[in-house]
Amino acid sequence: MSIKKHSFGKTSAGEEATLYTLINKKGMSVSLTDFGANIVNIIVPDKDGKYDDVVLGYDNVKGYEGNPAGYGSFIGRHANRIDGASFELNGKTYTLEKNDGNNNLHAGSKSYNKFIYETETFEEEDADSVEFSRLSPHMEQGFPGNLDISVTYTLTDDNELVIEYMAVSDKDTICNLTNHSYFNLNGQASGSVLSQKVMINADTFTPTNDALIPTGEIISVEGTPMDFRKLKALGEDINADYAPLKIAGGYDHNYVLNISGTEVEKVGELVSDESGRTMEIFTNKPGMQLYTGNFISGTEAGKKNFVYQKNDGVCFETQFFPNSCNRPEFPSCVLKAGNEYDYVTVYKFGLK
Repeated sequence: MSIKKHSFGKTSAGEEATLYTLINKKGMSVSLTDFGANIVNIIVPDKDGKYDDVVLGYDNVKGYEGNPAGYGSFIGRHANRIDGASFELNGKTYTLEKNDGNNNLHAGSKSYNKFIYETETFEEEDADSVEFSRLSPHMEQGFPGNLDISVTYTLTDDNELVIEYMAVSDKDTICNLTNHSYFNLNGQASGSVLSQKVMINADTFTPTNDALIPTGEIISVEGTPMDFRKLKALGEDINADYAPLKIAGGYDHNYVLNISGTEVEKVGELVSDESGRTMEIFTNKPGMQLYTGNFISGTEAGKKNFVYQKNDGVCFETQFFPNSCNRPEFPSCVLKAGNEYDYVTVYKFGLK
């Protein structure tokens, strides 16, 4: 295993960004940047041995400074939407930025994907890791508590990208960290992902109102276009006459995962018949957002000047349920002072 470092350009504030590339014994590589702790490249072979980058993104730090779609992004302090951009904790109401209509999305316009991180690297015989860490100060983005955070990316020789999120706060707070990478197993510049097949181990999902805030209901996927319990092409039902899909313009929904929550378990899979690539998803988080890139603008150039369009990538965002801080019936994202937030998500790549 080996870790390589390269300049990734300077931010508009003049900060030097670095790109860290992990390469395993099979030739798979993952590139990460200390700007935002973002995933920049995941390069894996197809069935013919051809290597390609399977995540959407940009070629330099300037792209990630904008990044309206959130390509590759480390998201926090609270991923996904919070109703009315406010929540109550210990009898006190906290007000957040309204950056998604009347709601807060991904903690505001400056999520954790827009900060420079301290970096440590670790090289072992069968796995290499990069750890990004920083202190998120009390009331940053409107959240209480000084939160010590780290996200560690590990590439194993089994073609696994392991993401471990850790955090400790000195005050009770809410915490819901995720990664917002857009995957396309035919390659980042290959166009639509709708022919690729998805499996999600979930019997139920959380429907939303028109502002994409969960209503509080938990509905069975049985007999609906939301059912991915067996491998199914993303595009098979995406245009169905079904209210949740029409509201979101495609899939942008939280699935209630069929897992114990005590161990990291397989919760999903993405398969491309065309390239032969597969990606299995493992986590110990209670939910996962399936998002089909419905809000990609189609006007912005990404890597190698390719202009991404709607549905050119798919996200699997492991998480606490959206707006769980305002829904006591949902699994709680409250992090008590001094307690450790420790969750893992694994993306494992292979071939059919």
